[in-house]
Amino acid sequence: MIKNTLTAIALVFAVSVPALAKDVMDVADLVEKEGPAVVNISTTTMVKRGQEGMPFDDQSMQEFFRRFFPGMPGGPGGGQGPGPTQEVPTRGEGSGFIVSNDGYILTNAHVVKGADEVVVKLIDKRTFTAKVIGADARTDVAVIKITARNLPTVKLGDPTKLRVGEAVAAIGSPFGFENSVTAGIVSAKDRSLPSETYVPFIQTDVPINPGNSGGPLFNMKGEVVGINSQIYSRSGGYQGVSFAIPIDVAMEAAAQLKSGGKVSRGWLGVVIQEVTADLADSFGLDRPRGALVSQVQDDSPARKAGLQAADVILEFNGKAVENSSDLPRIVGMAKPGTRIPLQVWRKGKIQQLSVVLGELPVENQPVADNGKSIQRGGLSLSELGPDQRRALDLDYGVLVADVTGEAARAGIRTGDIILAVNNTRIASVAAYRKAVAAIPAGKSVAVLVRRGDGSLYVPLKISGG
Repeated sequence: MIKNTLTAIALVFAVSVPALAKDVMDVADLVEKEGPAVVNISTTTMVKRGQEGMPFDDQSMQEFFRRFFPGMPGGPGGGQGPGPTQEVPTRGEGSGFIVSNDGYILTNAHVVKGADEVVVKLIDKRTFTAKVIGADARTDVAVIKITARNLPTVKLGDPTKLRVGEAVAAIGSPFGFENSVTAGIVSAKDRSLPSETYVPFIQTDVPINPGNSGGPLFNMKGEVVGINSQIYSRSGGYQGVSFAIPIDVAMEAAAQLKSGGKVSRGWLGVVIQEVTADLADSFGLDRPRGALVSQVQDDSPARKAGLQAADVILEFNGKAVENSSDLPRIVGMAKPGTRIPLQVWRKGKIQQLSVVLGELPVENQPVADNGKSIQRGGLSLSELGPDQRRALDLDYGVLVADVTGEAARAGIRTGDIILAVNNTRIASVAAYRKAVAAIPAGKSVAVLVRRGDGSLYVPLKISGG
C-alpha cells in the first residue's frame, strides 16, 4: 500500500513539475538571462559647504557670526569670517534597468533628484554619462538615457496577474554592492502609503536596502513586474517590508516623460478622508466605503460639478471607490479635459453627477532635466488653500512643495511658505514667477520665508531659464 502511494506521488510530480518548469525559471537562470539589462547608477551633486563641512550661505552665516560671536572670525574685531564656501561633491548610488536597446533606462526619481551628474555602469563594466529625460516625484519614476546601441533589455510582465505569495526576485546595488540578487514573495498588493497616493504598491519581503532603489522586481518568468522604490524601516536597513511600483504604472509615467518631459494627471479638487465604520453609520451607508469629501477647493472642477463637503464618492468613471486612497490614483490616471460620471452618497441617497476634469496644477508637478525645477531658483510651489490661509493667518504666500538645485543649497525647505521676493509680496505662484522673471541669471534675490512660527530672509541665486 505504502509503495503504491509513493509511486502515485512520484507520478504526480513527474507530470506537474515539467509543466511548471516551462513557465517558471529558478533564480539562477533568471539572473543569468536578465541580469545584463540591470545597471548601477551613481550620482554626483554639488553642495555648498563651509570650512567645517556644514551647509550654509555665506552672507547669512557671516551676519550670524558678526552679531552673536563678536570675538570670533567674522565678528567685530575678528578675522575675515567663518571661511569661504565651496562646492563639494556628494555622491549617491542606485539601480535601474534598460527598457529599450537604444539606451532608455528606468529608475526612481529620488535616485537622480538634484543630481549634477548621472553615471550608468553596465554589467560588462562599460560606463556612460546619462541624461535625465524626465522625473515624476508622484510615482517616483525617472527616465534616463545613455548613448549606446544594441543593449540588452528586460521583458515586461503584467503586475495585475501577480498573486500574493508568489515568488519574486530583485537585482540591484544595495549599499553599492553591484549586481546583488535577493528573493522573496509578494506579501500584498495595491498597498497605499501615507505620502504616496498615486501608486498601488506591491509589498514584498524581498530584502531591499539603500542602493536597490530603482532596480527591477522580477517574477519567476523573468519578467519585470515592478520597480523597487521604498522600504519600511526603523533602522534605515531592511526589516522585512519592501515596496515596488507596478511596472504598468511606471511605464505609463515613462511614456509621458519621454514625450513631454512631465506627467499630466486629472484633477478633481477635493480634500478627502477615509470612511470609518462610525462615519458610515452616521451617513446611513450600508458599510464603510468610498471617499468622504471634507473640503471642495475654490474654482476647482469639483466645485463646478456641484460636489459638496460631506458627499461620499462611491464611484468614479464606473469604478468603485472602496477606500479613500483609491480616488487620487483613479483620478490621476484619467485624462484632463474629459467628462467623468460620478456616483456620490448625499444625505442618505445616491446622486449622479458629472465632472470635467482639470489638470493637476503644474506647480505640483515634479522636477525634470537633471533635477532642475519648473520654477526658476529650484522651487516647486503650490497655492495655499483657504483653510491653510486661515490656519496660518495669512492672506498671501505660496507653499514650497519641493526644493532642488539653488533653493536646496540656499537652505529653503519643503513646507516653507514664500512670503516675499525682494520685498514684493507673493500672493500666488504666478506672482512668484513674475517676480523672478526679470532677475538676470546668476543674480540673487532676497526671499522672505515663513518657517514654523518665525520668518527669515534667504538669499536665493537665480539660474538661467
